[in-house]
Amino acid sequence: MTTVAWIHIDRQMIVTIHRHVISRIPRFSVSHDNAKTWLLHVSDVQQEDRGYYMCQVNTNPMISQVGYLQVVVPPTILDTHSTQSTVAVRENQNISLVCKADGFPEPKIKWKREDRAEISVDRRRKVKEYEGEQLNITRISRTEMGAYLCIASNRIPPSVSKRIIVDVEFPPMIWVPNQLVGAPAGKDVTIDCHTEAYPRAISYWVYNNLMLLPTKKYGTETTENSYRTYMKLTVRNLQKDDFGNYRCISKNSLGETEGSIRLYEMPVTSTPPRATEMKSSSTKDTSVGKRNVSRPSGLEEAPKVVMVSSSNVRDIQPENDDDYNLVPGQGPIPQPGPQGSGCIQRFKWSTSAVVLTAQVYLTGMLVQP
Repeated sequence: MTTVAWIHIDRQMIVTIHRHVISRIPRFSVSHDNAKTWLLHVSDVQQEDRGYYMCQVNTNPMISQVGYLQVVVPPTILDTHSTQSTVAVRENQNISLVCKADGFPEPKIKWKREDRAEISVDRRRKVKEYEGEQLNITRISRTEMGAYLCIASNRIPPSVSKRIIVDVEFPPMIWVPNQLVGAPAGKDVTIDCHTEAYPRAISYWVYNNLMLLPTKKYGTETTENSYRTYMKLTVRNLQKDDFGNYRCISKNSLGETEGSIRLYEMPVTSTPPRATEMKSSSTKDTSVGKRNVSRPSGLEEAPKVVMVSSSNVRDIQPENDDDYNLVPGQGPIPQPGPQGSGCIQRFKWSTSAVVLTAQVYLTGMLVQP
C-alpha cells in the first residue's frame, strides 16, 4: 500500500500521513479523490503557514515534490507605534509625525495633507507627497496647521490610512485694514478687524472703555475660518458722540492684542461746480459780428482775444469756403454752431504759411474789449 505524507519543511513538522492529520493544528486537513491525488487543505491561513511544503510518497525509492505557500497580508497601521490622532505644537518649533504599518509584502508609507497643500521638507523644498515612516517638520508655521494623512499600501488591497490633526498654537495677532475711517453724520458705517490666533481667541469691540454688544445702535458680525477670524462692527445713524476711537480686542490662553480704528466726521460735500467744456479746432480767420481784427504785417502775431456772447453766435455765418477748415484727409470741418453756451473766446496765431485758431467755450458774462 502506498502512503502519502505532507511535511512543512520550514517548521520541520509532519502535517499529515495518509488520511490522518498528525499536527495539532485543526486548520489542516487532507483528502484524496482517487488513489493518485492527495490534497492538503489549510483554512483561515495565517502568516506562520507561509513556507515550503513537501509531498512525500513512500515508494522504493522514495519520491517527493516541494511547493511554496506565499501568504500575503494587506497593510494594517499600528496605532500603538504611531503618532496619536491629534497633536499640538507651538509655532516655530519642530515636530515629527510617525506612522508604523504591518503587512506582507512590507507596506510603503506616504504622507499627504488633507487639504492637498504642499508639505514643507526641511524648509528647503515642498512636495505634494512624502514617503517614509517618519515625517519631520522644521520650525512649523500656522500655515502648516491641519490634517495629515498617513497612507499604507503594499499592492494588496485595501490600502489603509490614518488621519493626524496638527494644531499649531500661537498668541493672537490683529490686522486692521483701515485705521482711519470717515463718514458723515446721520449715516451708517462699518469698520472691520482681521485676527489670527490658536487656540481660538475671544474677540470683541470696545468704545469708551465699554464692550459693544449687538443692539439697534451697533451690529456685530464674526466669521471664523481655521485660525482666522474676521470681525465687523456697524454703527448706525452716526451722531456726534459716535465719533472717536474704536478698539478690536482678541484674547486666548497664550496672549492678548488689540487694534485701534479712529472714526471721524466727514462733512457733506456740496454740489460740484459745472465743468468747463474746452474744444479746439483748426480754422482760418472768421469775422464776428461787426468786430474787426487787424494784425501788423511782417511780424508773427500774438494771440488775439475776441469775446462773443452766446446770443451773438447765431449771427455768425460763414461768408465763403474759407470759413471752413481744410484738414488733409478729412475734408472741410465747419465752424462751431450756435449750440454752445456761454461765451466764445477765440485765440489766433498766424504766420506766413500756417494759421492756427483755438476756440475755448467759457461760462461768464460778456466783457467788451
